Amino acid sequence: MRERVRAGDSAAFGELFDSAARPVYNHAYRLLGDWTGAEDAVSLTFLEAWRCRERIDAEGGTLLPWLLGIATNVVRNTARARRRHAAALARLPRVPAEPDFAEALVGHLDDLDQWRAVRAALETLRRPEREVVALCVYAGLDYAATAEALGIPIGTVRSRLSRARAHLRDTVAPARQEAR
Repeated sequence: MRERVRAGDSAAFGELFDSAARPVYNHAYRLLGDWTGAEDAVSLTFLEAWRCRERIDAEGGTLLPWLLGIATNVVRNTARARRRHAAALARLPRVPAEPDFAEALVGHLDDLDQWRAVRAALETLRRPEREVVALCVYAGLDYAATAEALGIPIGTVRSRLSRARAHLRDTVAPARQEAR
């Protein structure tokens, strides 16, 4: 059996697996105390055994002690890797919990509804009033700069803006109250 496994005979290795998998599993389970960890250790043990099969001595008895030695090293290495992983995670900065975005989303949707109502009300304004609102409110120009930009007197800017505000107040406020 040793010579066949050493030569890479897959059938012999299959026989070795069939005869030794349960004792290797039991050994790994005793070391780990974890069923899935023991199953992983069995897989890694036989993978490592296949990789190192040329190192098997041609003479000797059962290969179980060799496999159990490999399993012991596999368990030790995986435990070390697990500890290193946990230590690396512990060194990472703590990520604060994400706040619940539901309130912000509701607020955003309310703002969006209000913006749509304002946009609809702006569309009902006459063009000269819309231009004054755009320059005074959106562009942030004062009355004098708006008058200069449009080529109209400051008093006209004030009166158009006053009419626009009154129209928007009368149009948007009732629409917002109906939406509630």
